[in-house]
Amino acid sequence: MAAWTYLLGLFSLLVVGVPWRVTALQQLPVLLWSSESALWSDQPGTHEGHVTTDRQLDQCLDSALSKGPRTVLVFHQDKLSIEDFTAFGGVYGNKQDSAFPNLESIMGSSPSSLVLPSVDWFAVNTILIYLKDKLGVSPLYVEQSTLLQLRMNESVPSLLVFSLPYPSNSGLMGVKDGLRANDEVIGQVLSTLKSEGISYTAILTARQPSRMTAEADFGTGSLGRHLLAAATPSYAPVAYNGTGNNPCILFWASNISLHTDQTELDLTNRTFITPGSGLTVGSTCSETDAVLVLNYESGLKITFHLNNRRYNVSGRYWSSLSRIEVVNGTQSALFLSPQVSTPTKYSFHCQYISSFPRYSSMLINNSTKDSSGLKWNLHITDFQVQAFNVTGLRFSYASDCASFFSPGIWMGLVTTLLFVFILTYGLHMVMSLKTMDRFDDPKGPTISVPQTD
Repeated sequence: MAAWTYLLGLFSLLVVGVPWRVTALQQLPVLLWSSESALWSDQPGTHEGHVTTDRQLDQCLDSALSKGPRTVLVFHQDKLSIEDFTAFGGVYGNKQDSAFPNLESIMGSSPSSLVLPSVDWFAVNTILIYLKDKLGVSPLYVEQSTLLQLRMNESVPSLLVFSLPYPSNSGLMGVKDGLRANDEVIGQVLSTLKSEGISYTAILTARQPSRMTAEADFGTGSLGRHLLAAATPSYAPVAYNGTGNNPCILFWASNISLHTDQTELDLTNRTFITPGSGLTVGSTCSETDAVLVLNYESGLKITFHLNNRRYNVSGRYWSSLSRIEVVNGTQSALFLSPQVSTPTKYSFHCQYISSFPRYSSMLINNSTKDSSGLKWNLHITDFQVQAFNVTGLRFSYASDCASFFSPGIWMGLVTTLLFVFILTYGLHMVMSLKTMDRFDDPKGPTISVPQTD
């Protein structure tokens, strides 16, 4: 019994003492409407809880571009959630109390309209790239005041992007007033196009959700580490288009930074959020070799060299990242990556690709100190790359660098073995119990024990 009590106590401590956390996925609403009719009549309706994938969103956009006008408007708000429409929208048609009077009127009177309440954040953040490839024009970021200065021509494709802010830290009334101001901008832009007789297709979405629904914690306390404690950044990967204007290299990371003995240079925003116009200039791709070049200001350049080779032992093609070169003016650094490889049909993912020893040194710093006496280190978090077998703007199944026997698996195996040992020991103790052959009966003759001198 003591063994069983100890076993149950230990198991309860492990189950109750570990805080489990469920993190909600990031999803964004997408509203589409057009001055042409019957653009989405063949699209199936979305049910509650359905999350629209990138393929389903592409089908909706294809339907609009193939049947509708070639003038596309994208109203890109900083933040937006479907809860904003329910919290600040009009009740029973009362537009005076609504933060979206123009939008509600437009969606109700447009010949074609479609509401996708929950779209995968990755699909939303690739809308501009998708529209750019389909229309064959680069997005033009315009303001309401400069719209009248544009000479619109319906025969020429146009992709106009209007950036709309989202108020923060200003209370509910401040948020509502900010949303109402954005709604007025949308109404005035559409009124301008209507006055000029220009047909259009419009899209309203955001870069990230304004609200995150966090699930309740199970267990007690807040000790220990939480799963997925940090939210994954919501931006599209860097894509290099090869021949045929189709993506042939995809690269994504949540952080990319260069380090010296004294400084740290964070390149994440300049790579994914606000990239320059020539970010991937100089990149190349073929069936056997690929080079991804990331160009930054001040002459800084990072080059990833990848190759695709067949290995007869495994009987398949493998994609490998042979080296990473960093050039900053007259200074340069070289990092070898012999462990970064995956079957060609997969993408490669690793939590850390770093030259720092504390991060397992997936990158080997093969450079010496530069002329200024500094030695560089490269650190990339949540690294994912694919340079072969790329189809569209989405990575293939990821081959992770984590070994099969990760620390979590070792902890589980050790705990299981400990439980098995305790159970075996307890059963052995129970089965070893023996009763006495004879018992002393007070009504009968006493048991005499002979004594010897």
